[in-house]
Amino acid sequence: MNRNFRTLEEANVAGKRVLVRVDLNVPMENGRVTDTTRIDRILPTIIDIAGRGGRVVLLAHFGRPKNGPDDENSLRPLAGALGAALGKPVAFSGDCIGAAAQAAVNAMNDGDILLLENTRFHAGEEKNDPVFVSALAELGDLYVNDAFSAAHRAHASTEGLARTLSAYAGRTMQAELEAIGSALDNPARPVAAIVGGAKVSTKLELLGNLSKKVDFLIIGGGMANTFLAALGKHVGKSLCESDLLDTARDIIAAAKKNGCEIVLPVDAVVAQKFESHAPSRVVDVDNVGDDDMILDIGPRSVVEVENLLGAVKTLVWNGPFGAFEMQPFDAGTNAAAKLAAERTDAGKLLTVAGGGDTVAALNQAGVAQHFTYISTAGGAFLEWLEGKVLPGVAALCP
Repeated sequence: MNRNFRTLEEANVAGKRVLVRVDLNVPMENGRVTDTTRIDRILPTIIDIAGRGGRVVLLAHFGRPKNGPDDENSLRPLAGALGAALGKPVAFSGDCIGAAAQAAVNAMNDGDILLLENTRFHAGEEKNDPVFVSALAELGDLYVNDAFSAAHRAHASTEGLARTLSAYAGRTMQAELEAIGSALDNPARPVAAIVGGAKVSTKLELLGNLSKKVDFLIIGGGMANTFLAALGKHVGKSLCESDLLDTARDIIAAAKKNGCEIVLPVDAVVAQKFESHAPSRVVDVDNVGDDDMILDIGPRSVVEVENLLGAVKTLVWNGPFGAFEMQPFDAGTNAAAKLAAERTDAGKLLTVAGGGDTVAALNQAGVAQHFTYISTAGGAFLEWLEGKVLPGVAALCP
């Protein structure tokens, strides 16, 4: 990843209209925000710009509106939530371009904050339409992107604007780029990656790229079953993609060629029902029964993972080891998470994690705040792990 992006320190924001792309795609129930994580993440950038006398004009999308404006996908309720978080009023405009938006921007004083309506209410947003980009650009003097989670999309408010106005990375974007850059671009070695999740098919590019970058590739979750089956192990009724056994063998061979050791479970916690507190037992991976489902790694596998985490200096984590939502099948993920957190707190390990299930699992284990960096970006984080260029990031680089 190119680390030559321009940062907020380089921006002269005093008296300027600053278009700030943020991520406000937050969970809502009955008009109320149920998880403020993404709001909390953007506060430092807003406070910085407003504190230096900039006029903060916020751009964001919400949901996937299909046919123009609709109440369900309006950002209007977010103005109040943002204002509460900031402790100062946040104005709102019912459109993000045109006369209404221009009037709202013209009414601003230095240090004021304005939220514009959902950019996706206009088809030009996702098409990166130059006419729409120009209409947005008329509202600002410079541009700041603080939405890494949308940086994998070449949309008008994420890429087009950055090519039109002087563009800078916001505080959260900068922190994210620096953290993930430290994890894979120029990491302290040895480096390990934990990759879990249900299916190999959704993470083929990820596994291929990581096998070139890390020293140990620890595979867990349902996808580990496909690798075990590829090695001739019987996996019973476990989730397994039988059509990808050759692919799994190819990944193992490529990793070996790259000097990357693939680490698979040596034992497993199995049950015959996929439900919380289902009767379970620990078996060697060579002894999985016909009616068994592998739902977590076993204690010997946990020890092996812990030994590895005790030796490496950098860890990237995407995906849990087992069905962490259900006890007792959360034990493997919890044990690894707690050790990684302890080593991070001791300054012995740099830990970067991301992906919805991963964040949920680390929160459930009570250790998320102890990791070096937790990415709230789903698709963007995954595409970065896959080695892809993110248009919204590339546009911030000179």
